[in-house]
Parts: sequence; structure tokens; C-alpha cells
Amino acid sequence: MQRKVIISCAVTGSADSPGKNPAVPVTPEQIANSCVDAAKAGAAVVHIHVRDPKTTKPSMDGALYREVVERIRSSGTDVLINLTTGPGARFEHDPNDPTKAGPASTLRGPQDRVRHIQELRPDICSLDMGSLNMGNRVFINTPAHLQTMALAIKEAGVTPELEVFETGHLLLAKKFLDAGYVKGQGMFQICLGISWGQPATPEAMMYMRNLLPAGSPWFAFGISLHQFPMVAQTVLLGGHVRVGLEDNLYLEKGKLAPSNAALVEKAGRIIQELGDVVATPNDAREILGLSAARN
Repeated sequence: MQRKVIISCAVTGSADSPGKNPAVPVTPEQIANSCVDAAKAGAAVVHIHVRDPKTTKPSMDGALYREVVERIRSSGTDVLINLTTGPGARFEHDPNDPTKAGPASTLRGPQDRVRHIQELRPDICSLDMGSLNMGNRVFINTPAHLQTMALAIKEAGVTPELEVFETGHLLLAKKFLDAGYVKGQGMFQICLGISWGQPATPEAMMYMRNLLPAGSPWFAFGISLHQFPMVAQTVLLGGHVRVGLEDNLYLEKGKLAPSNAALVEKAGRIIQELGDVVATPNDAREILGLSAARN
């Protein structure tokens, strides 16, 4: 029996990537257009960060989020909107005084990180379920801050995508579910290949998958060259997939991806070659237990 597999497209992210691939969208108009194109290519969910249009750097400006969301909602597409809450967690030591935050740190309080969620009420928002050494910096998400964010997200009626980068994150997410901080059965995103989290291997994905609560819908992705092998592995293990220029800039070895839509189309072909079908937004709402599209 064919299974309906959801494709989520992470369209831009927060890495310093626009200079590496000109297809990475930067302005609210570019981000919204890329989301709409990804939806036309088969994405049922679009995962959204915003950037400062002048510097291309990551931003937490609520007006930028609002413009992107309004442009998507007015486009006529019924794609599910998934806004990030990740910005505001980066920490680096001041090289001259390790007791202080360095200039690249972006630490913000939990209320600041979910304000745009409360105001815009997307279908879904990400919630990173723990801290991590991420490259040479630290990604800080304390349990107390996460609890504050989770309860604010629940009050807003938004479904959190519980992003887990390693086993401890998944165990904390299960505790949040048991405590009632998260509504429903939970929706998980297994994030693989990020330094220094869980590696992008079949064994790592299966281990994480086996720890999930019974019945919880789950997605997974691998970054960079692992993106499409992990698409296939996710489908084989019964999950849903994520692709996009946030995680990978290449369509194949040595060939930059011309668009998010091209990455979605390739993921769709893999799903179909493995005998399943690409889920529509309506399918995704049913699978994830979400209400009708928000206007």
C-alpha cells in the first residue's frame, strides 16, 4: 500500500549561504516566492527563517516574518507555514573575556523568540529541544526557556515541530509531552549531520526513530551531501522528509541547486521511485492532525 509522504522545504536558514549560492532567498518577497514555488513543486510544508535584506544576515524582525507570511497567505497556496524559533540561541565567548558573550552571540529571552509565533499564528513552528556544540559556537536552549516557549506556543494554538539533534533532546521532548507542555502526540524533526550532533547515517536515524513516542509523526533530514541519501532512508523507515537550501546548496555533486523547488522535485522523485506518493497540504494536515488553512 502506498504511503503519503510529506515534503517539508527549509527555504533559507540562517547560515552565511547567500554568497555561496545566489538561489538562496534573502528579502521577504524572495523568501515568499521561493515558498510558493516549492509548494507548486510538491512541498506541503515550508520552514521559514528571515534575513536582513541589506546584510543578508539572520534576523528576528517581526515585520519581516509578517511580510513573508502575508505574501504566502495571499498567494492562493494552501501550503503549511512553519516559522522558526531558533534565532536568539547562539553563544560565543568574547575572545578577550570568556566570562562575557562575544559579538557574534545572539542570546535572547524565550518571549522574544516566540513573539512572532504569538502574533502570526502559523500552522507550525520549530522548537529546538536542547543545547548543542554547533561548529565552533554553542546553541543554547535551556529546559526552563524551552518550557516557557512551549507553553506560549501551546497557548497560541500552534503545533511545535520538536527538533532533535541528539538523543538527549528527544528524551527531553518526550518529557515535555508527558507533562502536557506540548499538545497532541508530538511532531518530531530528526536533524542529522550537524556538527556536533547525531551523524547522518542509517544507524543513527534508526536509533532516533526507535526512541520516538508510538504514533508520533516524524520528519528527518541530513545536511549537505547527506540530504538525498537521508530522504531515501527516511522514506524507508516510515518518516516524512525535509529538503531545502537551508540544509544543502547542491542539486548533485558539483552542481548548485537552482532553486528550492528543484530540491523538492528531486525529493519527490525519490519518494515515487520507492513506491510512495507525495502528500498534498490537505494530506499533511490530516497526517499531522492540524486544522484547515489559516487566513
